[in-house]
Amino acid sequence: MDPVRSGAEARIAAGEPQNVIENQENTMDDMNAMNREMKKQQLRRQIVPNPGEERPKPPSPYPEEDEEEAIKKAHHKVLRHRLVISLVIVLVIAAIAGGVQYWKQNHQYTEYGVAWETDLLAGDSEGRTESSSFTGYVDFGGNVVKYTKDGASYIDAKGKTIWVQTYEMKAPIAVVNGDYIAIADQQGNSIYICDKSGCQGTATTLLPILKVSVSAKGVAAAILEDAKANYITMFRKDGEPLDITVKARLSGDGYPLDLSLSPDGTELICSYAYMNNGLMDSRVVFYNFSEIGKNASPKRIVGGFDEPFSGSLVPRVHFMTDTESFACSDKGLAFFSTKNLVSPELTAQAAVESEILSLFYSAEYVGIIAANQEGEAPYRMEIYNSRGELELKKEFAFPYQHASISDGRILLWNENSFQAYNMAGTLKFEGTFDDVITKVTAGRFPNSYIITGPQKMREITLQR
Repeated sequence: MDPVRSGAEARIAAGEPQNVIENQENTMDDMNAMNREMKKQQLRRQIVPNPGEERPKPPSPYPEEDEEEAIKKAHHKVLRHRLVISLVIVLVIAAIAGGVQYWKQNHQYTEYGVAWETDLLAGDSEGRTESSSFTGYVDFGGNVVKYTKDGASYIDAKGKTIWVQTYEMKAPIAVVNGDYIAIADQQGNSIYICDKSGCQGTATTLLPILKVSVSAKGVAAAILEDAKANYITMFRKDGEPLDITVKARLSGDGYPLDLSLSPDGTELICSYAYMNNGLMDSRVVFYNFSEIGKNASPKRIVGGFDEPFSGSLVPRVHFMTDTESFACSDKGLAFFSTKNLVSPELTAQAAVESEILSLFYSAEYVGIIAANQEGEAPYRMEIYNSRGELELKKEFAFPYQHASISDGRILLWNENSFQAYNMAGTLKFEGTFDDVITKVTAGRFPNSYIITGPQKMREITLQR
């Protein structure tokens, strides 16, 4: 039996009007339907949210301030992680670079390959007789100049002859400064002034030439020898004489031993030997040929040094830069500065107790080789920078005959073998060759060298 209908029948039996009972039943049905619909909608919203309706955020386990701090900590953690990775990468790169540098600095090569070789006398009808008058090579413009009694030739780093200058000299000497070279006939009367393109001028003297120097601008200076006096005479690069002459009396000023022009050609350093109470002494004198020197003294002398060279001879002086120069005596090295043009300064001295056997230099370094009185090796090299600071001291036993500094590399050689050192004193290579070696220079690459002889030139590349 339907309980709803039975309830309604009971109410009718009780005398309640039927229309009222029907209205109430309809209302209850509507309410039940509404309740069912509302439950459906509520369930639908939980399953599929309405478009544009924001879903409620789940409650955070942290208070609002703690949540911001957690985000910051997470961000910092990511940054630290990236920083650690970056540092590891930098350290790995630095380690690799350091390893490569260490290998380059300390590795000694044992083999070589010949990059090219050329016959310097090929095509020369008089080439076979030229070797009898061969004199030597000098570094010039990154290449070399070969000079003989019959002429000079400029040869590039691939063995190609750039220019040839013929002359006749009894005793040719050559000096280089920057892009200019001066070739003079010692005890003769001619000076050839050349640059990378060829001869720019020829100077002729009345008195015999004792020494010559050239500036990086082509100005040349020569010591001319006379019976009672010597003269320092200046020439332009075209060979024409300048109106500058310095007279040095042998009885007073002394006998000039060497001279060197500064690269700009305005300053000159000269060493003299003179008698002092029956003993031989030396002095170093600075000249200035600008207006400053002209106003300083009639002879343009701006400074002189006697005491540091008392009881010694100074056979070599040289301007390394426009303001830095040195003098080499049998006691050691003396370094000077002419930053103050009217007052040259002695900036450093390097005493050498044993006999100095060789002197060699570049624009940056000065090197000496001395007899080694201590230790097993018979020789000791010392390398100084232009300020007079010791850069390297190295003992060695190689039976060298010549030494030079070329492109930061120390080169020692004799007639058939040579050694190459870096500025750290590491022996990079030692080799022996069948042909005669006259000159060794740095090649086009860090591990290549140009070996030149009277007849052949070759470039070798170090391997293994």
